[in-house]
Amino acid sequence: MLWPSTLIGAAAGWALASIPGALLGALLGQLLDRQLRLQSWAQLRGLLVRAREMDDDELLFMLLGRLAKCDGRVLDSHIRMARSEMQRLGLDEAATRRAMDAFARGKLAEMALHGPLAALRRRPERGEVLLRTCWRMAWADGRVSPAEYQLIQEWGQALGWAQTALDGLADEYEPAKRSREPSPGDYQAALRLLGVQSDSEPAAIKRAYRRLLSRHHPDKLAGSGASAAQLRTATEKTRELQSAYELVRQRRGFR
Repeated sequence: MLWPSTLIGAAAGWALASIPGALLGALLGQLLDRQLRLQSWAQLRGLLVRAREMDDDELLFMLLGRLAKCDGRVLDSHIRMARSEMQRLGLDEAATRRAMDAFARGKLAEMALHGPLAALRRRPERGEVLLRTCWRMAWADGRVSPAEYQLIQEWGQALGWAQTALDGLADEYEPAKRSREPSPGDYQAALRLLGVQSDSEPAAIKRAYRRLLSRHHPDKLAGSGASAAQLRTATEKTRELQSAYELVRQRRGFR
């Protein structure tokens, strides 16, 4: 196994301060390798060349490709799900080709994706869309393998999600725990919960959702001495907000 940042750090440290510098540089480089899951020069090159250029759709389809391949073989159901997502996003011909290329590169598992995911912490609503789409891909063949589950957990942690929130999202997509199909009354209740109207602009709905999520998220209570009951209440409220937003987003047809 190769740790590229460790080698670079050791070489730079040696040039600056001989053996002590090499040891310190190697230590710092190893921390970076572990944080970004870098295990080859190809991964490091991919991170340096592509990270700044990667757009949301490219990152999404690289994640989907990684999920589809993580158990060793990409199934027809994975391909159908990826194509369905391209259609749902309304990608034009050029964007579809880029998405297909990203899906193929994701299958190679050569690029570290934790860096681009961590950059989305400032855009939590986009991170949630990625995780939800990943869960749909994981269930595309009717089951979620341990490898698929572990990947989504790691990506969620890179996005800054608390474990309770990750568990709640996983439960939403498990067939045995899914609720019934939403009714018109559910849609109206979701609007009320978010404090928006049926004709509110998508941007206004997103702002309301982010504001409420920030206010009620259990991470807000971390380290504040909150009781277990308060944490459970905050977690349940967060799940309600996430479900309401997803229902409104799907009904209104925006990303």
